[in-house]
Amino acid sequence: MTMKLHCFAESGNAYKAALALELAELEWEPVFVDFFAGETRTPEFRALNPMGEVPVLVDGDITLSQSGVILDYISSKTGKLGGTSADERREVLRWIFFDNHKVSGVAGPLRFNMNFLPEAKRNADVNGYMAARLASALKVMNTALADREWLVGNGLTIADISCAGYLFYSEPFTFERADYPNIDRWLISIAATPGWQHPYDLMPAPTVGQDLRS
Repeated sequence: MTMKLHCFAESGNAYKAALALELAELEWEPVFVDFFAGETRTPEFRALNPMGEVPVLVDGDITLSQSGVILDYISSKTGKLGGTSADERREVLRWIFFDNHKVSGVAGPLRFNMNFLPEAKRNADVNGYMAARLASALKVMNTALADREWLVGNGLTIADISCAGYLFYSEPFTFERADYPNIDRWLISIAATPGWQHPYDLMPAPTVGQDLRS
């Protein structure tokens, strides 16, 4: 049965799930959610996910939300991308929690505020605070990657997919790959993985009506 991922291309959290599905070689299809038109606030969507967020993965009778849970489900279902031991599995989860709280949890709203929020509503002080928090978290990742190719073990895991979720987007959100050479090298390795696709190729086209891949 084909899995369905409710998503939209601008969402880094949805991208994590879509990329994991693709790299795990599962049969899936995207279901476009028009976030910018308010679809996640509709009763129909809230019936699917009361939290009102993407991604949502539907696999037969199973419906899952939150990217970290979906990544864990994909890895557990396929035996792929989850590390090779119990110790590695715990380390994978540690990085996913770090990402959710420190990286994506900051990069997501910062990118939204700087690019998709109406300019009159953008708050420079708020964005500056979030940019400082993001830089601090990225320094931790950059240091961790100084002597290793992947965050955990000797291969790509859902830890890498989670932590990289927002870092392939080109819209400005204060992240410059040149400032973090180890992260840059790591992103190149992820993009070289067979099956990798850019978020705007993997999920429904941007609602903003322009190509933002460059």
